[in-house]
Amino acid sequence: MSMRELAVLGTASQAPTRYRNHNGYLLRWDDEVLLFDPGEGSQRQMLHTGISATDLTRICVTHFHGDHCLGLPGMIQRLSLDRVPHPVTVHFPAGGAEYFARLRHASSFYETAELRVEPIDADGQRITLGIGTLEARRLRHPIETYGYRLVEPDGCRMLPEKLSAYGVAGPAVGELQRVGHLDLDGRRVTRDEVSVTRPGQRFAFVMDTGLCDEVYALAEHADLLVIESTFLESEAALAAEVGHLTAAQAARVAAESGVRTLLLTHFSQRYADPRRFADEAREHFAGDLVVAEDLMTVPVPPRRVASAG
Repeated sequence: MSMRELAVLGTASQAPTRYRNHNGYLLRWDDEVLLFDPGEGSQRQMLHTGISATDLTRICVTHFHGDHCLGLPGMIQRLSLDRVPHPVTVHFPAGGAEYFARLRHASSFYETAELRVEPIDADGQRITLGIGTLEARRLRHPIETYGYRLVEPDGCRMLPEKLSAYGVAGPAVGELQRVGHLDLDGRRVTRDEVSVTRPGQRFAFVMDTGLCDEVYALAEHADLLVIESTFLESEAALAAEVGHLTAAQAARVAAESGVRTLLLTHFSQRYADPRRFADEAREHFAGDLVVAEDLMTVPVPPRRVASAG
């Protein structure tokens, strides 16, 4: 049985607080476990999630500001300490390769894990995974930064009543699914005649950025959008100056992009009451809204209702 959920390791921007750890997000998507932006303390926070370093299959870094990457040395060394038996792929902005190299070898250790280094060097770069496609889009921030989007291919749902009407049963159903058509009693039955489209699920991860077209491209029809909302609208000018979003901007992106569940995170330490982010976002977004807290788990919403094929 598949499991698709996000575990939040930390939600603070720039500096941790008494209640918020540095960034860190674990996406469990069937057999893949992706770690996004491991900040300081991510290794310890993972102890509370039930997910171990041995489970990790991929690490995705949006950019090399410290609150998004200073947990990398510990995570990389932990992969070797635990003798992770499978390769772990790491994505990061290609322009930050020197930073990655320093973090990877920040201290002495015996490296046994197989780390596959695959930098992102182009806007729109796509990586084919067994579970779908991972796409990276260039964001608007003072240093090279990419957001990530995971898209599952559309599938189909067979309709029992249509199968029965056409006389398709038993092993013939599987053949029809695989091949796309079936010759039965002198008539060709196509898959489209007996099924409806089952939209694939979509996950988007948008960290430090000013508002730009790429934010919308990443968020488009996401079932779960994880997005920074460092500031409230009262600091909109400051947000634009330093390349960040407000809660209101993030909510408008979600509303205009058809997002189902919006998760706000990456909060400035200047705000003590997280309810202010929810109140501001709710003025613009009517869907499911989550103001992230450390160590919470958020399920990816079930697939959208299948539509006529």
